Amino acid sequence: MTESPRPPFPLLIPETAPFTAEQRVWLNGFFAGLVSLDAAGITPLSPEQNAALLGGGAAALPGQAGDDDGGDAPWHDQTLALAERMTLAEGRTVRWRLMAAMAQQDCGQCGYNCADYSGALFVRKEERLNLCVPGGKETARMLKTLAGELTSAPATPALISREADAPVRPAAAGRSRDNPAEARFHSRTRLNKAGSQKETWHIEFDLPTCGLDYVVGNSFGIFPRNDPALADRIVAALGAPPDFPIAGRSLREVLIDGVSLSPAPDVLFQLFSYIAGGERRQKAKALAAGEDPDGDAATLDVLAAIEKFSGVRPDPEAFVEALDPLQPRLYSISSSPRSNPGRISTTVDAVRYDIGARTRLGVASTYLAERVYPGDSLKIYIQKAHNFGLPSDPAVPIIMVGPGTGIAPFRAFLYERMAIKAPGRNWLFFGHQRSNYDFLYQDELNAMKTIGLLTRLTLAWSRDGDQKIYVQDRMREVGRDLWAWLADGAHFYVCGDAKHMAKDVERALVDVVAQFGARSTDEAIAFVAELKRAGRYQQDVY
Repeated sequence: MTESPRPPFPLLIPETAPFTAEQRVWLNGFFAGLVSLDAAGITPLSPEQNAALLGGGAAALPGQAGDDDGGDAPWHDQTLALAERMTLAEGRTVRWRLMAAMAQQDCGQCGYNCADYSGALFVRKEERLNLCVPGGKETARMLKTLAGELTSAPATPALISREADAPVRPAAAGRSRDNPAEARFHSRTRLNKAGSQKETWHIEFDLPTCGLDYVVGNSFGIFPRNDPALADRIVAALGAPPDFPIAGRSLREVLIDGVSLSPAPDVLFQLFSYIAGGERRQKAKALAAGEDPDGDAATLDVLAAIEKFSGVRPDPEAFVEALDPLQPRLYSISSSPRSNPGRISTTVDAVRYDIGARTRLGVASTYLAERVYPGDSLKIYIQKAHNFGLPSDPAVPIIMVGPGTGIAPFRAFLYERMAIKAPGRNWLFFGHQRSNYDFLYQDELNAMKTIGLLTRLTLAWSRDGDQKIYVQDRMREVGRDLWAWLADGAHFYVCGDAKHMAKDVERALVDVVAQFGARSTDEAIAFVAELKRAGRYQQDVY
């Protein structure tokens, strides 16, 4: 028998380890690269060499030759609809289709980024399929479908991926959604003036009690509580006593801080289908399958679902088990620890809207706006930013585009640059509805402009006149100067709505580069893409 060739790296996995020969070859190569043994004169395997050594005998490895490695992950674009992302991922392995199903924001709300979450699901290190809050029900449904494909393929060592096989180390308190810390609510200040159609709050927390620190660009997660009045209405609709025992707590307590009350999950409709009969059973089955038999599925939160199937009275414990857990919410940090030590703040729009005769409330936003009081303790954690932060060189100019609450991280940037006496120029594009009512942080920004910290402040108001003016319109108007800043090495930042604003801002920047940088549209698109690759175009979008 011909002896297998010895691989060109040290053998870190002993032959007695419970792996096949092919698996040992791959793992040795993987760990050699991981500890940078090539710096010691050892040549790492090329993808072609790795594939040759696998010889087609081992299972495909995510991110390695022999498996689709995601390439440039064309689906990793938060502006694309789920159907478009899944189309781009056709023909890829389940590992990458799992990633395509996610909301693509890399927001960290799930405790991972999109690639890491899909990798953890792929090797079954993570079993929760409902952590992608921005993706909502459509992502959860797709992940459930794709996870079904994994059950037929046993998890073997050959399915290990770099991101999913790292040893699990408990995060320090406040550094993970799974291990939050306690902070104290300090204050809230209304930022809109009377007459505004918006309700925007500056929210502050005290950190000394939990010992957390952070850097500008980070976000922080809070664990909200549902509106007690909504919980009471659900208890009444169920016809159950509020003190019904659920795992050592009362039904009312669990409904307030343990489970999500919007939107109604598929499993709840599945539960209703077991109890209801006739046409109502068929409707419940259809809703559980993601269908919309009456054209109202998008409006069905938990209370509306109970009312739709009035008279169907599930056991309270079974009812609670059918609901999704209440997820933390992430907010961009609007403060700098250098200028306001021991304190952390954010900027929040209170969400309220009417459906039928009932006013629906944003869970976390109205919790912060009206249901928490100074001195109250909340569970929070710091979410480290994924490629969103100030340039390492304080002399580099920065351009910030943050309409509405998107101003939050840029307020933090400005206070940080003020505290370190950064010489770099700062340009902020801010927009909102009406200048008389919605100029958030107006006094602070004008003061920053007066002292020269804020080099330029460009404003856009969409409801001040007959013509709606947005930040992207202002960008085109001052395109010559904007191009000059970019040519001088400026970093470009965007914070806010992912689906519309961020996409419109990028299109405006492409137009500016094409017009004032004397480039074709394709060349301008390539230029903006290169800004992103170089870390000079960064986004905090949601």
